[in-house]
Order: sequence, then C-alpha cells, then structure tokens
Amino acid sequence: MTQALLESGLATPPLEVLNMMMLPELGLLFFFGAIAGVLSGLLGIGGGVVIVPFLVWHFAALGFKEELIMVMAVGSSLTTILFTAVSSSWAHHRPGMIDWSTVKRLSPGLLIGSSFGAMAANLLPTLWFKLIFGGFLLIVAYRMVRKPPTESLKKPHLRRPQAHQGIVIGGLSSLLGIGGGTLSVPYLMHCGIPLHRAIGTSAALGFPIALAGSATYVALGLDRINLPPGSLGLIYLPAVIGISLTSVPFAPLGASLAHRWPTKRLRTLFAILVALGGMKLLYQGLQRL
Repeated sequence: MTQALLESGLATPPLEVLNMMMLPELGLLFFFGAIAGVLSGLLGIGGGVVIVPFLVWHFAALGFKEELIMVMAVGSSLTTILFTAVSSSWAHHRPGMIDWSTVKRLSPGLLIGSSFGAMAANLLPTLWFKLIFGGFLLIVAYRMVRKPPTESLKKPHLRRPQAHQGIVIGGLSSLLGIGGGTLSVPYLMHCGIPLHRAIGTSAALGFPIALAGSATYVALGLDRINLPPGSLGLIYLPAVIGISLTSVPFAPLGASLAHRWPTKRLRTLFAILVALGGMKLLYQGLQRL
C-alpha cells in the first residue's frame, strides 16, 4: 500500500519529508511538540489543545489552502497523539495510575466514534470548525474551575464508563483533533475515579482515539488532489514527525509531575490552558463572520 501511495504522489518518502523542514520550522515543531508531550503526561489531554491552534497558524503561514488548514491541523494533531499516547501511557502505567478495565470498556466506542468524528470534520466549513472548537474548550475550562477541587466519591468506581459513552468521547475528540482528555478526565472523575488515576487512564484512552481517527483522515484525503507536498491524506507528515520527535520523550516528564502535583493545581492549570486555546480559535473564527 505504501508503494502505491508513493507512486500516486499521495505520500512522500520519510527522507524527503525531513528535507522539507527548514530550521525555523523544525525548531517551532520541536518546541510545541515538547509542550504537547508534557501536557499529555501531566494532564492526560494528548496536547491537541495546544497543537491544533499552533498548526492552524503554522499551516496558514505555509500558504495552505483555506479549506485545508483546519481539517489538516486536526488530522495532523490526532496523528501526533498516536505516538504521544504510547509514551504517556507507559509512564502512567509504571506507578499503576491506569485503570485498564475502563480502557477496555471504552475502547470499542472510542474506535467507532473517532472514525465518524473524522468524517464529520471533513464536511465541516472552516469557520464553524473554529467556532465549535473554541466554544467547546471554553465550556470544558469553565466546568473544571466551577467544581470544587476535591475528588468526587459519589459514584461507585467503574459503574458508568461504557462503550456507548466512548462513542461520544471518540467522536468529539476526532472531530477536534484532541486526545480526549478534555472530555474523559472530567467524565472519569464524575464516575468516582480520582483525578490522578483519571489522568493516567485518559492518556491510555488517547491511543484508540488517535488510531481510528488518523486512519480515517488518511483515507478521506487519498482521493484529493493538490494537497501540500509531504501530505498523507489529510495529514501533514513534516508536522507530525517534528512534533512527535519531542512530544514522545517529554511525555514521561509530564507524567512524573502529575504524580507529585496537588489536585487543585492540576485542575487550575488544566482549565487555563484549555481556555487559552479556546479563546484563540474563537477569535480567529469571529474575525471571519
């Protein structure tokens, strides 16, 4: 399949992808990849709340077509999460901070939902894409700071997480190019799972979301012409490689911090970062109304 893609011009050999990266571009990708890696390990959010706004700006600066910028930013972000989730999950698994039974319950729904989310993203106009993404992040940030910083113990552990609820989390995550932590961490806490364990479990949930979503974004772009050089479907490989090279090694650092920082500080940091990403995309969307 890879050879066929290369012959059709829809994929670019890895060495050519690396040669496409100019030094300033590579430096930016490394920088935001490191931030995404730390956030993935620290908050279990995959880093998409930082990567997507950055890639929207970056792709515009590279001269991408307007109709491709948002969907390729989301698809590329989701693909980087595929690698970051593995590194972050391993770091959380070692101290026993992942509830694997919850991961198994939610994964079938995550895979299905993520595929449908990518299909929806491919049909959504860029303007509404940005407004929906930005508004969603602000709502999540508000919910995180509104609740008291104590762990919820009202719900029995593992009573509510089910596969059909994974469809919603996977669908929205793939639509927005995030690892799902902005949805899964609050949801798992609502089910009675302590914050630090919810963060570790969320990091593991990011892998099935990214796997199904990335594959769908690739498939959706295979019949498109005039994609930017270095694209594989709706995924921009130079960005994926550059970000992943630093996000993967930096994820364990974030996981280490997550196990030491208090719950209240984690909640506050989570909310601030999500709100900043949301406000930026809302601003970009409202400028075009």
